[in-house]
Amino acid sequence: MRIRIAAPIALAAATALAGSLLATAAPATAAAHQGGLHFGAVQFDGPGKDDRSQKSLNAEWVNIHNNSKKKVQLKGFKVKDNTGYTYTFGSYTIGAGKTVKLRTGKGKNVSGTVHWNRGSYVWNNTGDKARLIKPNGKLQDSCSWGKSTKANKGAKNCH
Repeated sequence: MRIRIAAPIALAAATALAGSLLATAAPATAAAHQGGLHFGAVQFDGPGKDDRSQKSLNAEWVNIHNNSKKKVQLKGFKVKDNTGYTYTFGSYTIGAGKTVKLRTGKGKNVSGTVHWNRGSYVWNNTGDKARLIKPNGKLQDSCSWGKSTKANKGAKNCH
């Protein structure tokens, strides 16, 4: 008889504990990027040989994601690396829940992709830090990484 009574009590206690753990874990995850804009990923070492071709330069990129429920005008936002290379957004609106990819090389800007128009690489394969800076100069988000390895394949998920 004790076993039958103890099992339902233990099950109820475990269920309550699991529910409270889930309840406390969810807000922490949701609060990680409450500012709306954040880095999603960086491809700091594009696949293939680093030969400064447009294909190679454009294989290096950073994604900026808007997780808010409103579109955001990016005019004046800056993306910077540790060296001080800086890209400043012109008039570009990123929709709610959308991502824009900033490619290092040259190309035509289209919806979802803009180009830095550089003839040399920005992101260091041995480690660097991308910074997203608001027009007022305050840091919105950052993403850093170490040396490129076979495991990370020259990419970093930032969230």
